[in-house]
Amino acid sequence: MLFVILLQIENSIYNMRDFIQRTLEGTINQYLKIFPVVAVLGPRQCGKSTLIKRLSQNWGDSLFLDLQNDADLSKLDQSSFFFESNADKIICLDEIQLAPQLFSVLRSVVDKNRQNGKFILLGSASRDLIQQTSESLAGRIGLVYLSPFTLNELDQLAGFNLNTFWLRGGFPDSYLADSDGFSTIWRSNFIKTFVERDIPQLGFQIPALQLKRLLVMCAHNQGQLINFSKLGESLGLTHPTIRRYIDLLEQTFILRTLLPFEANVKKRLVKSPKVFVRDSGVVHQLLAIPDFNSLLGNPVFGASWEGVVVENVIVNMPDWNYYFYRTATGDEIDLILEKGNQRIAIECKASTAPKLSKGFYRALEVVNPQKTYVIIPAPVSYEIAPKITVCGLSEFLNIEF
Repeated sequence: MLFVILLQIENSIYNMRDFIQRTLEGTINQYLKIFPVVAVLGPRQCGKSTLIKRLSQNWGDSLFLDLQNDADLSKLDQSSFFFESNADKIICLDEIQLAPQLFSVLRSVVDKNRQNGKFILLGSASRDLIQQTSESLAGRIGLVYLSPFTLNELDQLAGFNLNTFWLRGGFPDSYLADSDGFSTIWRSNFIKTFVERDIPQLGFQIPALQLKRLLVMCAHNQGQLINFSKLGESLGLTHPTIRRYIDLLEQTFILRTLLPFEANVKKRLVKSPKVFVRDSGVVHQLLAIPDFNSLLGNPVFGASWEGVVVENVIVNMPDWNYYFYRTATGDEIDLILEKGNQRIAIECKASTAPKLSKGFYRALEVVNPQKTYVIIPAPVSYEIAPKITVCGLSEFLNIEF
């Protein structure tokens, strides 16, 4: 009986996912007209397969192979023959990082008959981690990065609730779960599968318990400077090993690091990057925060909101460079965006009545942005000073820069 109920829940989630338009849909269709191969990269379970299967309904004849499925993988034992036999179809290969040997074959097939939009690769690791992408398909592949749901993608849903999104994060199965309890179960299993199966499948032999402890420590330090030595001492690992683990977690889309803004001033600026667990739901699961009321009383509350803002802004403004600013004396701006001559400063405040420190205003004098936004968890937009606007996250994401 329980299995039937869970199956019904899963089916309702997948039906709901089919109706949620993803921001990258237009980009993917555009890239298919430009490149023979399009790679959609992002964390596992962020909706890559669902998105491509829905888009493929408008593409004509297509094949979808899941390389985690032995039956599908065996079809590629003679991969050149398989690709040539299905030359009239669009072929999608899911979890391509599990079969990197296919890249050299794809290069050969593409060069024999260079047609755009013939192959779609879905992967759960970055291009740098899947080294064969850049080595074998340079000039033939367009890269698209898909994140879990962002706030502006979910705004279209009737009954959207910001606090639910904040608590559960943007992974489709987590956000769309029938209850916080079901969401918690899903996120717990997601983390377990990631450290016990996904990382080993990429060829990294890291003890799962050790990696889980590192993730928990990163969650406790959400939005803080990375102290590699301190993390290493806590885990009994060397400084270089911690750096390597952090880099791996970043390239598998679990962590994001923010580099410091280099202002040309005679101030002692911090050199270390800041670290964020990218999905707020994963943060809360790692810290055993079961519901929003528990989050309200948790010390990570403010940093959790900062992580939500930083991730949503960066994902939705991919052409901008991003940094943070902090001096040794505590002058700080949470996020700085730059593109060409444009510079925007963002401060994150988990309060509907934000108070800005003197250190923030001193930092503004140094950074000198054209516009500053204080982003809060409320649907508002008003100026509190010249060129300084308080607004909600949704309101910010709808601004055209």
